[in-house]
Amino acid sequence: MTPTLIIRQLGVRDYLETWQEMQAFTDNRTAETPDEIWLVQHPAVFTQGQAGKAEHLLNPTAIPVVQSDRGGQITYHGLGQQIMYVLIDIKRHKANGNDLNVRELVTALEQCVVKTLADYRIEAYPKPDAPGVYINEKKICSLGLRIRKGCSFHGLALNVKMDLSPFRNINPCGYAGLEMCQLADFIEPNQAECDLVSPKLIAHFTQIVGYNAEQIINK
Repeated sequence: MTPTLIIRQLGVRDYLETWQEMQAFTDNRTAETPDEIWLVQHPAVFTQGQAGKAEHLLNPTAIPVVQSDRGGQITYHGLGQQIMYVLIDIKRHKANGNDLNVRELVTALEQCVVKTLADYRIEAYPKPDAPGVYINEKKICSLGLRIRKGCSFHGLALNVKMDLSPFRNINPCGYAGLEMCQLADFIEPNQAECDLVSPKLIAHFTQIVGYNAEQIINK
């Protein structure tokens, strides 16, 4: 049986503070701790992955750069980007008979975005050699995870309706010349709101991973 999943709507939160809370949650969780998903937006910040290379920050700006412990290279977070952090005991899923490893969790995150965009009649796709989700070769969603004690944290960042210009100061996710896009480029702007998108992400992700409605608690 898949354990309980708690969904938390955190609103707008500082990146560094939220990251430290994810670390503490993961370090202190036990075999009985429910899995959680945190939905959040961050004020403007660049985050550099564990193996991130300094040269991918092309033009230093007033926007802070935080060295993170997630996978991947540099990316940008800002208001109007829906972030979904997945704090899941992967080891427990396997013990309960659910086939979930790190690669499958990445695939589940990518597919929940693909399915969410399909709800808006937008054709999107992942790339096997470049994690994330793309539309017409432009990137709309970035992914980055960290696994500690068999548990995941960090997650995905979906561009909904935001200022994309800070991405021009970096090689997004380490790819020179990669163009970014957002949901508001493809639908009516008043429909491109994080509060409207996040329930679709949750519904698709929980269905893919195998949670059922009785196991999901919204807080």
